[in-house]
Amino acid sequence: MRWWGCVSPKTSGARSRPTSEADIPIFVAVGSSGTVNAIFRIGSRSAARFPLRAMKPAECADMLRSEAAAMVEIGEHCLFPTPQPIGLGEPGPRYPMPWALQTWIEGEVATPHGLSGSTIFALDLAHLVASLRQADTRGRRFDGQGRGGHLPDHDDWMAVCFENSEGLLDVARLRDLWARFRELPAAGPVVMSHKDLIPPNLLVRGERLVGVLDGGSFGPADPSLDLVVAWHLLDHERRATFRSGLQVEDLLWKRGAAWAFQQAMGLVWYYRRTNPAMSALGRSTLSRILDDPDI
Repeated sequence: MRWWGCVSPKTSGARSRPTSEADIPIFVAVGSSGTVNAIFRIGSRSAARFPLRAMKPAECADMLRSEAAAMVEIGEHCLFPTPQPIGLGEPGPRYPMPWALQTWIEGEVATPHGLSGSTIFALDLAHLVASLRQADTRGRRFDGQGRGGHLPDHDDWMAVCFENSEGLLDVARLRDLWARFRELPAAGPVVMSHKDLIPPNLLVRGERLVGVLDGGSFGPADPSLDLVVAWHLLDHERRATFRSGLQVEDLLWKRGAAWAFQQAMGLVWYYRRTNPAMSALGRSTLSRILDDPDI
């Protein structure tokens, strides 16, 4: 992969300039419920991603290069458009770390309930997961970071979530469910996985999926991990459509619910005040899992 020459960030609120398409602002903040990067659109075809977690510039640059390589790889296999890297920006007076420049994809951000009853959308999601699984792991193993390995490895974090969810959720019932989830056996060899198929990372137009964002973590993981998308986005009937489209066996399906549960438990309390949309996503996902008679 070739990295173009480094550039320095402008400020949001820069003046607009005429283009062949329309008068499009040069640098505009993009509203998002995302929690990892601040996104700014640059013109009509590119976007800048500024990591929100402070780290050493060299560490940040290494992370961005690794993400760029993963973005290229996912773009080679995904059936739907994914952003591709353009360049690496250098630190400047207004931002102390490297930052990434990538292509822009048009579409509306998916929501937990917007297309929950769409069979067309459910099948698009099934085709998405199937296409990612077809990528070759090239002998790579799960790197041990985040979700996608052994469920019991998350016991300590879940204990924190249960404690902080008292008064917000039915914690006793949720503890019992996690006790069952964590005992599920492994579901087979790892496959290539997006690893974070939540609504803010999917773009739609009408009932169709038109873009897949945040592919920088694309890599090997539990084959059930990307099934979380069904619990985050689909109602019971459409989850059945999604499952049928992928021919998901019972163990894999329950492990997918377990990973969605683990993710959702960390959203409700943690983002209660700072990011209500993410907190609401956690609630809706937990409700779908708790209400499903097959779990």
